[in-house]
Amino acid sequence: MLSSLHIENVAVIKTLDVDLENGFSALTGETGAGKSIIIDSINMLIGGRIQRELIRTGETKALVSGVFTSLSPLVLGKLEELGLTPDEDGCIMLQKSITDDGRSSVKLNGRTITASVHRELSSALINIHGQNDSQLFLNKASHIDLLDCFAETGSELDSYGSIYEEYTDIKKKLAELESGDKEKNRLIEIYRYQISEIDALKLREGEEEVLEAECNKLRNLENIKKHSSFAYRILHSSEKSASVTYLLDRASQSMDAIADTVAEAADISEKLRNYRYEIEDIALTIDGFTSDGLSDGDPTARLDKIEGRLDAIAKLKRKYGSSITEILAFRDEVAEKLDMIEQSDDKIAEYKEALILVTEKLKNAAEVLRKKRKSVAAALADRIGEVLVFLDMPKVRFEVNISPSEPRKNGFDDVEFLVSTNVGEPLKPMIKIASGGELSRIMLAMKSVLADKDSVDTLIFDEIDTGISGKTSRKVGIKLKLIADGIQVICVTHSAQIASLADSHFRIDKTEQDGRAFTSLTLLDDEGRVEETARILGGINVTETQRSAAREMIREGEELR
Repeated sequence: MLSSLHIENVAVIKTLDVDLENGFSALTGETGAGKSIIIDSINMLIGGRIQRELIRTGETKALVSGVFTSLSPLVLGKLEELGLTPDEDGCIMLQKSITDDGRSSVKLNGRTITASVHRELSSALINIHGQNDSQLFLNKASHIDLLDCFAETGSELDSYGSIYEEYTDIKKKLAELESGDKEKNRLIEIYRYQISEIDALKLREGEEEVLEAECNKLRNLENIKKHSSFAYRILHSSEKSASVTYLLDRASQSMDAIADTVAEAADISEKLRNYRYEIEDIALTIDGFTSDGLSDGDPTARLDKIEGRLDAIAKLKRKYGSSITEILAFRDEVAEKLDMIEQSDDKIAEYKEALILVTEKLKNAAEVLRKKRKSVAAALADRIGEVLVFLDMPKVRFEVNISPSEPRKNGFDDVEFLVSTNVGEPLKPMIKIASGGELSRIMLAMKSVLADKDSVDTLIFDEIDTGISGKTSRKVGIKLKLIADGIQVICVTHSAQIASLADSHFRIDKTEQDGRAFTSLTLLDDEGRVEETARILGGINVTETQRSAAREMIREGEELR
């Protein structure tokens, strides 16, 4: 659950910190106090889009962070799947910031994470349901997901999904092979040209490095000859002066001459002879520098030949890969494509046969899904109908319509929720519902029925009381309180009937200081709850009658615990 929230420099909020508990929390306040800003901030925290215009005037950065504790198995599993871990206390801190140049960053326990990881993790942390979220229920495409949530079709969807991937892969390959003859001929011509161009050069792995080394030697051949010859003459043979080997020979002979009288001289003589042999080996190696690794013949001609081949290799690299290895891999890939096209008739027959088999498997998996969906569709409609009766919509009829469709990633079913809100009216798609209050209650009924199926521990309802009042609002509040049994439910509301049922009641206030607006959030004590509930009940000035009514409403809410 979301145990603490920190907001900094978001619109009228300079800085705001709040600790939250499990159960049902209500947020109330005067219109314009900043309730929507708090919801926008939480939405920013969990990956929703936020405009940099929401950064408080005069500031360069806005920041929202939340600490989540008592992590559910869903969240822990998602963390493991994403390669993340909670801290030593089993908690996570999520932080989102945005700067005035539009740049944003997300951190989890101080470690930067990507936007995709952020979105995937956030979906397991918090669900926000507001007036915009009600539009989800008007989107027919979402209905199948809601039905699957109620039916708990996870394992069946996984089985179907793996077969569907195989099905779409075969269809794609078959479509490529069955493309027009003109396109086939064009591709054959291109592939053959690419293969012949690469084959003509007879590339070998590692040859480019060898050629470049030889080329470098040839370009510096005169310099190599000059210094190698000089070193060789000094070490081994010289007409003008004594070489190192000659001097070592003479030194060794001198030591031999005194070996009978100086004990160490014989050893020194032996060492000098050994040095002489090593120096001779070095000299011979140096002498070979001018020919080692180089071909006989004209060096200029050889250099031209090497440079020409390196240029040819460079041209292929610009077309087909950054190295000889990549060029050869490209050649093999093109050869495979060419083989597939040239044998397309055989491959088409092969893929058609495979498509028949996988389609049959897909139909069987889709039938399993359909049976499970149909087995619970009526129960879902009945459960929602019961909640709608409680929410003062006794005449509403709700039905789940399942009809066949083309193969899709979630089955062969077209699912749509149909509703009739008045007696004698036919069932119609939910998009035909005009009343925001009716739609909000249908959404709440759906959430109420799915509450024990949804593993997300924090649900936020933004002004779910829109379009309703009085007794109906009270019943909406009771449903929210029941949903909050064991999880965290946060509701932004204008309704005293709803707010008085909360386990925790926060008041949002906006004040002015030095010509600037500041929003704050206060956890109300018992008397504060009475005053705020009485204020919401109405009237310019709060009366004792309103306070008495507020106390009674709060007392009734406490009895529901």
